Amino acid sequence: MTKYKLNNNVRSSSEVTLTSYLSGSMERKDNVFLQLSPNESKCNVCPNSCYTDHTLSLDKNTKFGLNELKVENLERDVCLCEKFNGGCKVCPSPSPAPTLTINLEGAQKECLSCHGTSLYHNSNNSYPGPGYSEKNNWRRELSKQAKSCCSKKTLLRRFPIISWLPSYSFRNGIADAIAGLTVGLTVIPQAIAYAGVAGLPPQYGLYSSFMACFVYTVFGSVKDSAIGPTAIAAILTRENLHGLGPEFAVLLAFLSGCVELVMGILQLGFLIDFISGPVSVGFTSAAAIIIATTQVKDILGLSFPGGKFLQVWSGIYEHIGETRLWDTVLGLSCIIVLLLLRKVKDIKISDSSDNTSEVAGIEETVGSSSKVRAGASQALWFLSTTRNILVVLLCSALAYYFDTRNQVPFMLTGTVKPGLPEFSPPPFSATVGNHTYTFMEMTSTLGSAIFVVPLLSILENIALAKVFSEGKRVDATQEMIALGVCNIVSSVVDSMPVSGALSRGAVNHASGVATPAGGVYTGVLVLLALQYFTPYFYYIPKASLAAVIIAAVVFMMELHVFKPIWRTKKMDIIPAVVTFATCLLARLELGIVAGIAVNLLFLLYASARPSVRVCRAVSTDGVPYILATVDRALSFPSAEFVRRALRKAPSDAPLVLDAHHVQAADFTAAKGIKSLIDDFHARGQTIIFYNVKPSIAHGNEAVLIRSCSSKCVSKTGNINPCDII
Repeated sequence: MTKYKLNNNVRSSSEVTLTSYLSGSMERKDNVFLQLSPNESKCNVCPNSCYTDHTLSLDKNTKFGLNELKVENLERDVCLCEKFNGGCKVCPSPSPAPTLTINLEGAQKECLSCHGTSLYHNSNNSYPGPGYSEKNNWRRELSKQAKSCCSKKTLLRRFPIISWLPSYSFRNGIADAIAGLTVGLTVIPQAIAYAGVAGLPPQYGLYSSFMACFVYTVFGSVKDSAIGPTAIAAILTRENLHGLGPEFAVLLAFLSGCVELVMGILQLGFLIDFISGPVSVGFTSAAAIIIATTQVKDILGLSFPGGKFLQVWSGIYEHIGETRLWDTVLGLSCIIVLLLLRKVKDIKISDSSDNTSEVAGIEETVGSSSKVRAGASQALWFLSTTRNILVVLLCSALAYYFDTRNQVPFMLTGTVKPGLPEFSPPPFSATVGNHTYTFMEMTSTLGSAIFVVPLLSILENIALAKVFSEGKRVDATQEMIALGVCNIVSSVVDSMPVSGALSRGAVNHASGVATPAGGVYTGVLVLLALQYFTPYFYYIPKASLAAVIIAAVVFMMELHVFKPIWRTKKMDIIPAVVTFATCLLARLELGIVAGIAVNLLFLLYASARPSVRVCRAVSTDGVPYILATVDRALSFPSAEFVRRALRKAPSDAPLVLDAHHVQAADFTAAKGIKSLIDDFHARGQTIIFYNVKPSIAHGNEAVLIRSCSSKCVSKTGNINPCDII
């Protein structure tokens, strides 16, 4: 029989200190499964087995887990059996170092936490002593959860306005007013244009632009986020309305808000992690191209049905002879002007007095010149920021001038319903033509949009929050809750789905917004526009609105990212290209699903083909062995692959399987391990499972238990006959 003793000193992955003790016959080689031998006694606090032969001394700097065990002047109230990482600090069973043992030396005093009578004695008050009644466990946990939900910390986290409102100052109010009004001047033309992108009357864009601003002031945690209609939400709404009317868009906003709120309450934000960077790039770029494509027909002055990429270009090809000259000229001119005005804010104004240090009174000259230069920079920035409203107003004035002369060279927006929307519940039924849709029929028609729209809205809003968080932690749960409440409340005023817009967030940030209260001023400005200025929206040329959209979404196309993706990992190009092509040629939500599916296939392939490294090694005592290392978890796709790889290992020395990187194994992998043991028995070669996690060993017990002559290495290094576990 061959016996092995394991020395648990620090070692490299290519070296295992293995000492061979030879006694008796070596004709039959036995498998050894490294596992600690538990004592019969159980820990009074945690369910793990304790050991009686602790031999490792502890000093005051030794740390196990979260807390520090102190030997010198040990406090009797500190429990030495606190559960951490699946086991006891005193009981080293689950430790990555399986031969670790503990000697308390001078701390052999009785632990009051284990043997006392009070309910909680351990240092973190999370594990009860023997006097605790198990039947009251669920009640205590429920009470603890209820108290945490009603705590001041939770209240401040769920209603951020409580934290900043008491310290709100006049200076903050001025900053928020300037930022809010600036964003309002940006959102009004964008909202009218996004309503056209969504296939809705223009007033619905304005309906979507004020209520969410008020709600986000109470629930929002990011001061720079500007909630309202966005290009992506608009194009997703258009693709799922199927031309059935605004009622479906309003219901979609309500259902999206419900989904977002539930995701926030259940903390399901991890679902966004399944949308990888390449998939997001492919989707955003395709969405930008589709949005720009839908506006090309307005630039050319064409009118025909269809909003998909191929439909629009096919329609343009068929109706190209109907192009309106002045709409085309106006649209192209607006795009050029908007792109130029976008760069105006980057102009550097030089000071001619910088080199006149010898002139008398230079300090006064430099001071006045600096003020002028600062004022000119602010004026250029304001001109660049308000470029959308300025271009729309100029074009509207031009259209009004031609209208007074009974000329209509441009296609106009037309009548916009004046006044504020009515407060009413979202429509749970709708009549289109001669057919009345019930709630179930409406939800069936919206289909996957009920989940795709909120998911992408959350992704867009959290991405915006991270951009302007300035390194601070973003509370994704709170942002999901805030976005959900915004959509639910906005649906009461006939809003389409809303989210945080990156372009308006950049304007908000550049304007120096101090708190989320900046949204109040934006909402008030939109309400004033609805109440008093809607008759003037009649003269807005469609070509100018199309130019606003194209000039905005052209910077959403992230085609330049494909090059660094190719340099980083060429395989990531595949999900990006699949997402991009599917979004363009089919539907946006199908593109997202296709990209996620490709990424999951890559993950499954990586799981099915772990890296198995096999090399020869010699222990410090001169014992040769074969070292095999598996670099990831063992699951059903990889079980047979690992088995085949290990069977190809040389058979002239014991095989040591280092499972240090194996964090989990399922039932199929356990059966594979059993088959692997049988294979090595058949070929007469010893196999040693080393660094096996106790959770894996216990989980495999049901499959691997069988009476045999295999050995179990205890922490003392002695070989004790036992069943394989």
